[in-house]
This record gives sequence, C-alpha cells and structure tokens, in this order.
Amino acid sequence: MLIEKICVIGGSGFVGRHLCQQLAARGMRMVVPTRDRERAKALTLLPTVDVVEADVHSAAALTRVVADCDAVINLVGVLHEGGGHRGFRAAHIELARNVVSACRAGGIRRLLHMSAIGAAVNGPSAYLRSKGEAERVVLESGLDVTIFRPSVIFGPDDRFLNLFARLAQLVPVLVLARPDARFQPVFVGDVAAAFDHALTDTTTHGRSYDLCGPQRYTLRELVAWVARITGRPRPIIGLNRPLSYFQAFAMECLPVKLMSRDNILSMDIDSVTDSVFPFGIQPQALEALAPSWLATDTPRAHYDSMRSRAGR
Repeated sequence: MLIEKICVIGGSGFVGRHLCQQLAARGMRMVVPTRDRERAKALTLLPTVDVVEADVHSAAALTRVVADCDAVINLVGVLHEGGGHRGFRAAHIELARNVVSACRAGGIRRLLHMSAIGAAVNGPSAYLRSKGEAERVVLESGLDVTIFRPSVIFGPDDRFLNLFARLAQLVPVLVLARPDARFQPVFVGDVAAAFDHALTDTTTHGRSYDLCGPQRYTLRELVAWVARITGRPRPIIGLNRPLSYFQAFAMECLPVKLMSRDNILSMDIDSVTDSVFPFGIQPQALEALAPSWLATDTPRAHYDSMRSRAGR
C-alpha cells in the first residue's frame, strides 16, 4: 500500500504531537487541521507537516482538507462532557461520521481510529458509549479501518501522572475517588509506534487492538508512586463509591474540570487487557521512563541543579 500523505486529525494533541514527530522522522508528509494554529505551533517546525486552519467538525471543511491525502488518522477525543464540539457526541460520534464521509468523497480507503479500552455502545458511561458508537461507525463504513484502544496514556506532557504530581505539591493529603480502579498505563511513544506500524500493514484492516503497558496498577498505587517519586509522599484517603460520586459532582463546578461523575462510571470497567502489545513492540514500563520528568521538581533535584550551576 503506497501512502505518501496523511491527514492527522487531532495532530496538535498529546498523542498527535508524538505521532507526527515519528512520521516526520520517516519523511512522511502530513496535513494537520486545527482551529487554533497557535496550539499546533510546535508542529510547524517539522519539515513534512503542513498545519492548516480548518474546523474538522464542518463536513465541507474536512472534505477539503483530506482531498489529496492517502490516509486519515483520527485521534480526537474528550474526557469530559462539554458544550458544542466539546461534547461526547460531537467529538466522538459526529466527527467519526464526518471523517468517513470525507474519506468516501476523496476516495480514501485507509483510516486509523483512536478509541479506548472499554468502549461499547452499552458501556456504563456516556464517554465509553460514545466511543463504542464511533467504533461502530468506522467499522461499518466499508473503509480499510484499524482501531486502537489504549489504556491511560502517559508521557512527559500528559494530563494524568503530571496532574497527580501537581496535586501532591499543593495539598498535604490526597483524597482519592475510586482508589481501587485499575489501569495499565501505556507510553505515548509506544502508542505512536503502533499507529505508525499499522499505517501500511494490510493485515490490520478491520481489526481492533488494545494498547497497554506491561504492568497493572490500582489508582491508589499509581498516585502513591507519583507522590513518592516526586519527593512528596502523601497520605491517601480512598473514597467509597457514593463519596467518589459526590466528590466528582463537586469537581464539576470547578473552572477546570479535573473529574466528573461520568469519569467515575467509566472506572467501572478496568482499563486493562490480557492482549499482547501488537506488532512485536515491547511496551515500556512506567517506572523506567516517568522518573525522568516527574523527579525533576523534587527538592533534591533543585538542590542538585543549584550545585551544578555553582560548579560543585
């Protein structure tokens, strides 16, 4: 399969930036549509990436953007229900339909789609149900589709481990909703590598792949590890289900939404898999990578930095 140009929808996001860097390193040409060119500023430095201003939620605009591409990758996803294009239905289901329509209009057969572990049309949360419906839309499109379903994704600029590191810095005690929820964190570079490999692999057509790291953790274990590795071990108070739901309700009133009641429902499904990571890729361990960025804000790290600057 000859693929020379790819449209990466959501390319300015967390996974998208890493994937574009990997594809650019192989000389692949890409177009990344965005409504906020400033947000995609880092991608403009990649010589094979063309960042264009476009509203991907407009069927006509998306059709124009993908017109001369050979493949489309859809990475768009939202974790919290919002208004307009930030809602689950718009961001997951309607966008998936727009992508399929644009591919058909442009004669594009190849589509890679980002979903999530636990996605199902009868899932326990609106998030998982919308992800499941989006999977149905792309699988029934008749296109050459590959779906990836990762657990929580970690990396230097993630909003998961770094959030807990920030909270450990701000508060003396961590009050944790659903401490028993289970995750199998996967490194963003490994997720990008899976997309990269599948792009031209015809054996992946019509298939879905779970993407998880090598180790499972409860949420309590993850938060305790992050706090410890950042040099700020904290007592953790785990909440039962009713109190978890109440805490999430209260957090929904904050200007920046950290947790929602729908997130609590999503955690009814363990974000883990028994599947082997595909394509012979060996997923990298959290403990081997995350300290390189999480531990840079510890008191010891600041002391070592001052010593280094002083030449000692």
